[in-house]
Amino acid sequence: MRLIERLKKLEGHYMFIKWVGGCEYAKLVSVAIDFYEFNIIDIETMEYKETIMIRPNLLMEVTYGGADVQRVLAEMCCNMSNGTD
Repeated sequence: MRLIERLKKLEGHYMFIKWVGGCEYAKLVSVAIDFYEFNIIDIETMEYKETIMIRPNLLMEVTYGGADVQRVLAEMCCNMSNGTD
């Protein structure tokens, strides 16, 4: 299965991404043939700080599971229930 097909299934999920320009926790917004759109999360405030579009050839790693990603997801959900989102 190609990366674009896998990422299509993960739209709307939180993940950790590494690309040529850095690495961040993010929520995958949309997947297209020529770019991937992510909402970047500021770990200190647990709020979205920016939206980036990454060309597919610049994306190096995507981690959508694991303890760190689950912690970020739990904190984001907690912020939403407190009305700070």
